[in-house]
Amino acid sequence: MRPLLYLVTFAAVMALAFWAYRENYATQESLREVRNLQSEIADLREALALQRAEWAYLNRPDRLRELVSINFDRLKLLPLEPGQFGNVAQVALPAPKLPLILDPVDVMGPMTDDNGESLP
Repeated sequence: MRPLLYLVTFAAVMALAFWAYRENYATQESLREVRNLQSEIADLREALALQRAEWAYLNRPDRLRELVSINFDRLKLLPLEPGQFGNVAQVALPAPKLPLILDPVDVMGPMTDDNGESLP
């Protein structure tokens, strides 16, 4: 009986060792994948910061003013002035479109007078 118990215990220890071995490699692979993803995220953030800096550089007011003056003949762009803007009250908004009533529902019943006679 005792040798059988030793054999079952040994088999259980070997099975657990095999499971731990596989889990160790799966964990290492997951950690490697996380490191790769973090590296990719850092690269993308760096590229985004570079693009934002380039956008800010290209949208400098003095540069845009110079481009407007160079291309005035083609674009006819003028500087913005406060008089070019209006109030919200001056905007003509379209009237809201109401849906058509295709199948009316009578919710009050027929109209009758005080005597109970039907009205036209």
